[in-house]
Amino acid sequence: MIENFLHYVWLYKKIDILHLQTTQLEPLEVISVGFPNPNSGPDFFNGQLRIGEHIWIGNIEIHIKSSDWYIHNHQNDDAYDNVILHVVYEHDVEIYRRDNSVIPTLELQNYINQDLLTSYEKLVKGDKRFINCDFGISAISKFVWHEWIDKLYFERLNERCDFVAELINRTNGDWEAVLFMALAKSFGSNVNGDAFLSIAKSFDFKVIQKLSPNAIELEALFFGQSGLLDTSIDDSYHKKLQVTYNILKQKFQLDSAGVQKLKFFRLRPINFPTIRLSQLAVLYAKESRLFSKIIETETIRGYYDLLRVKVTKYWESNYTFKNTAKSSTKLLTKPYIDLLLMNTILPIKFYYAKEKGLDISEHIVQLMSTIASETNSIIKNFEALKVRSPNAFYSQALIQLKTVYCDHNKCLKCSIGHVLLSK
Repeated sequence: MIENFLHYVWLYKKIDILHLQTTQLEPLEVISVGFPNPNSGPDFFNGQLRIGEHIWIGNIEIHIKSSDWYIHNHQNDDAYDNVILHVVYEHDVEIYRRDNSVIPTLELQNYINQDLLTSYEKLVKGDKRFINCDFGISAISKFVWHEWIDKLYFERLNERCDFVAELINRTNGDWEAVLFMALAKSFGSNVNGDAFLSIAKSFDFKVIQKLSPNAIELEALFFGQSGLLDTSIDDSYHKKLQVTYNILKQKFQLDSAGVQKLKFFRLRPINFPTIRLSQLAVLYAKESRLFSKIIETETIRGYYDLLRVKVTKYWESNYTFKNTAKSSTKLLTKPYIDLLLMNTILPIKFYYAKEKGLDISEHIVQLMSTIASETNSIIKNFEALKVRSPNAFYSQALIQLKTVYCDHNKCLKCSIGHVLLSK
């Protein structure tokens, strides 16, 4: 038994709500269970009850045992002095307010249906391979899936907007700078994302606008700030970038003290930071006011045309300085651009629209539905359970489901869990 299960039972009235009685043997009518409190304080706000002949409006606290009230030291906290009902699984001691009046208590163990308790234990304690509901997820109706997938995707999208909001505060509302920082983090991917972000934060975005459309100067800026130009290398292009960076460093008073070290270890050559920084430089040489272009773009083809850039000439035949390789343009691929759209561009566009009082949810869904589904281990495991992911809208939602709900046993807050518990 865990307290979250009792929260679920109370919130969704999974008890014989018409025949309740307090431990003081008074009839109890639940007019409103109240509103879940996500912060500190009583578990539910503004509940409404009839106890005996009296109507009570106030807060409700839930525990496994009544004595948990004292274990949690609620008797010394003013926030709990207006609790009108103590809901517990087992009543083992009377609880008093600070004025010595008894807090009415509802003991749930005699009201919870045994089948519900058995289903709950099967869900959270049974054998599992990938997720708790391995045994029943494939039987969930399309209607339930449709509603839940929609909520999961926008929950994930709004979480990404939290990062956008941080950048907005940092840049005092400079959306072009916000996009650049967010894109830099995305270009660095999981391994170098934070390092790329530290590079982007190490100078004013106006420097980018002043250097555009010169891709070589932008590359010198990025490579110099990252520390890739710190050592002497017998390579003409490296020396050219060094000279260019030293001029830029003096001109713009550049400081790289807070920049994190880049990593090459275990990366495929196409994902080396040298290649991704060069592509980022070419992108901003092509369009220094990229945010304005993003806002104007409406079609998936338009995004691909805008973002499909290659490396500078030197990096066509190199992955690192000095070591040559077979020549290729190293264009940003469609799958990579899809990741940029999913993780950075669409969240920024969504947040910008919200700030302007606009709802572009349908536009976002339409775009995400045209992007191919991701094919990582999470999606493959869901597909093994006959849960299909036809596009990126679904795959992003399924990743949210697995990482936020399944991995943390939040079955009681999941629509799939609710259905299985009701069977």
